[in-house]
Amino acid sequence: MLSVKSVSKHYSGKTALDQVSLQADPGKILGLLGPNGAGKTSLIRIITMITAPDSGEVFFENQKMRQELISGIGYLPEERGLYRKMTILDQAMYFGRLKGLSRTDCMAAIRHWFDKLEMSDWKKKKLEELSKGMQQKVQFVLTVLHKPRLIILDEPFTGFDPLNAEIIKEEILGLRDQGACILLSTHRMESVEELCDDITLINNGKVIIEGEVNEVRNRFKKSEFELVYTGTLKSGLPGVLERKDTALRDGATHSLFVMQKDAAINELIQEVMKQAHLLEFREKIPSIKDIFIERIGAQL
Repeated sequence: MLSVKSVSKHYSGKTALDQVSLQADPGKILGLLGPNGAGKTSLIRIITMITAPDSGEVFFENQKMRQELISGIGYLPEERGLYRKMTILDQAMYFGRLKGLSRTDCMAAIRHWFDKLEMSDWKKKKLEELSKGMQQKVQFVLTVLHKPRLIILDEPFTGFDPLNAEIIKEEILGLRDQGACILLSTHRMESVEELCDDITLINNGKVIIEGEVNEVRNRFKKSEFELVYTGTLKSGLPGVLERKDTALRDGATHSLFVMQKDAAINELIQEVMKQAHLLEFREKIPSIKDIFIERIGAQL
């Protein structure tokens, strides 16, 4: 669906993107991650043909990206750009027609989304009369109104309260399930794990991590295990290099064990069960947030 191949971009001698490549597929959500200034926005602007790369190419549906293909893309920019003095209905009609919808199809799509997101009661209000969260709903609807095959969302949850953020998450997942290819750029790491199938992490204009979310998490695990138990565990347990205990309110203890790479985990479990009453035992898999902080921090 979307293929970025060896894209580079420079601004006033500064490298914004350095040989960046990524692949986003239909029916999946690709998380585009990175700290401020990493190059995410520069990449999105190149994909949407707002700016041109210095080198490299972008392909959409097996065709080199060109202006005629842009109507198949829905783009929600981080910097919102709606007309504050125009009514919500008029804006939706304007943007839908701009994306190639007939007046009849546009009106049907508007009715569908306004009803679905409970926006019908304020369709004749001007944008400036709405709260920030309501304005965000409008921007989201205008992004997906024309059923784009590629949807690019740059910080889509900004301005939403938790309830409306959940509603938009469900809509994003619904669009994915309908076959849309979605590129999601966000700083909310919990949203990445909830929504994304794959991630691409950029720092200093370069791709430093890419892959399927669970595969990436497993790639960075560190032979750490978490236990919850009652009773007492002696030191010197087999294979344990480091141990951190935390008392819990119910009288149980939570322990984090850092294990030797070749440790026999079954042997450890057996020894723990001899000494204490084991309630929980699980391998600690780092979150995407943990990995983000570790890898970005290592490059500062």
